[in-house]
Amino acid sequence: MADPAVIRVFDTTLRDGEQSPGATMTTEEKLQVADQLVRLNVDIIEAGFPIASPGDIAAVKEIARHVHGRAVAGLARAATRDIDAAWEGVREAERPMIHVFLATSDIHLKHKFNISREEAAQRVKAMVGYARNLCPEVEFSAEDATRSDWDYLCRICETALKAGATTINLPDTVGYSTPTEYGDMFRYIRNRVPGIEEVTLSAHCHNDLGMATANTLAAVAAGVRQVEVTINGLGERAGNTAMEEVVMALRTRPESFSGMLTNIAAEEFVKASQLVSRLTGIPVQPNKAVVGANAFSHEAGIHQDGMLKNRLTYEIMTPQSVGWGDTKLVLGKHSGRHGLDARLRQLGYRLNAAELKTAYARFIVLADEKKHATDEDLISIAESCKDLALPQ
Repeated sequence: MADPAVIRVFDTTLRDGEQSPGATMTTEEKLQVADQLVRLNVDIIEAGFPIASPGDIAAVKEIARHVHGRAVAGLARAATRDIDAAWEGVREAERPMIHVFLATSDIHLKHKFNISREEAAQRVKAMVGYARNLCPEVEFSAEDATRSDWDYLCRICETALKAGATTINLPDTVGYSTPTEYGDMFRYIRNRVPGIEEVTLSAHCHNDLGMATANTLAAVAAGVRQVEVTINGLGERAGNTAMEEVVMALRTRPESFSGMLTNIAAEEFVKASQLVSRLTGIPVQPNKAVVGANAFSHEAGIHQDGMLKNRLTYEIMTPQSVGWGDTKLVLGKHSGRHGLDARLRQLGYRLNAAELKTAYARFIVLADEKKHATDEDLISIAESCKDLALPQ
């Protein structure tokens, strides 16, 4: 029985993340990411979309054989051919899972499938049941749930549950929802679908309006116990919910989420981020939360002064907790005298008050000419003031 106080982490970097333009990985590269996901201690690895190509089903098979101690999922549309391919991909896993999806919004049913709500419901019943006859764990996703009629969504959830789904995922497929609305949707479902407490409810969000992490956390607050995420927020269009953001939000603000936590080894985040970035060729923006190069960097003088006095003034988590080395005091034109003095001491120079005043004046001139002063620049400045400023 799953711990009710633990949020299950379903990583889809190798499936939804790989669908990001230009992010295609080889089987060997996918195995490297899968190994890192194991080190992160994720609960479920969605290894790919087996029906997509011979290469994709081969990669899913390799991951299923290779990974131990984790569920391995394969994605399938609500069609027997897709489900058969997904089962072929994951059947050798220690914990195989088939992930079946079908759209439930009227806009998708009309313009993508040209089928009625009744036809969609019958397809969910038949295909979830078909998948469950093959595999002990079946997740059903109601694609575009957030633009679906909530009463119809209740019917679909009940249908999937009765057909044998063990997890029901209500994704914000196009990043349309808001946190309040997304949380309310899950509360509505939980209050109106008989037996819904017997399955795991899951949230899967996209970042088209920049609210993926906020929406996912709102779902957790509304009783969801599985989050679907990717490393670096990689994914279609503007990306998916970033694993590192959700995990660290839960860890940093437990009082806001009834103490709910994950089993994730957060100190592996930076390694995971850098690996995925290197293999996909998609850089991580410097100001990206948690894993961006500037996430624990401080240039402003008032910030540096506060940090030197007490880290809690400007850091709500430690860099080491997510796999960074130490806080970086970046020296530029916004830096103050305390920051310069601290860095010079790290370099072995202890300046008296007069020397520091001179050094700081020279530093400011240099900083106006360059974005950042290097250690070589600082040593040169210290040496130019070295009447009494000798390396210790």
